[in-house]
Amino acid sequence: MTTYAALLRGINVGGHKKVPMAELRDLMAGLGWSDVRTYLQSGNAVFTTGDADPGDRLERAVADRFGFEVRCLVRTAAELRAVADACPYPAAELDPAKLVVLFLEEAPGESHFGSLDGARFAPDTFEHVGSAVYCYFPDGMGRSKLPSALESVSPKVVMTGRNWRTVQRLIELAS
Repeated sequence: MTTYAALLRGINVGGHKKVPMAELRDLMAGLGWSDVRTYLQSGNAVFTTGDADPGDRLERAVADRFGFEVRCLVRTAAELRAVADACPYPAAELDPAKLVVLFLEEAPGESHFGSLDGARFAPDTFEHVGSAVYCYFPDGMGRSKLPSALESVSPKVVMTGRNWRTVQRLIELAS
């Protein structure tokens, strides 16, 4: 049995793709998963299962239950801790709401985001490390053009972002 965090992409945003967390917990428990807990309304769930590929199974179950497709990026508790440990920013010194981790479905090559000129997005910055992109938005993320620029790099990589506070809370829940 392994403990995972599921990061559902793009649910409960602007009234679209509504997935009530109580229903998500019931759905996941119905898949035979245990210790199912959710965090916030933005699609974060922690659970334990022996399933080899819970992400695909959860995507199919959400589509069947709610009638729309949602990408689900899944990380083990150890993978979440490794993402936190690899953060290139001094996380303890920064506002956790302004430090964001973009979890990538797969780890693209080191140069994948090399076509982006970081200076164009200043004061916002980013660092790509493995299957994560760490972004710091000193003035907040609201008006930044950096997230859409990162998503538009070809070939496209599925990604979903969580602020540092959420990353830390998911690590706690998965421990």
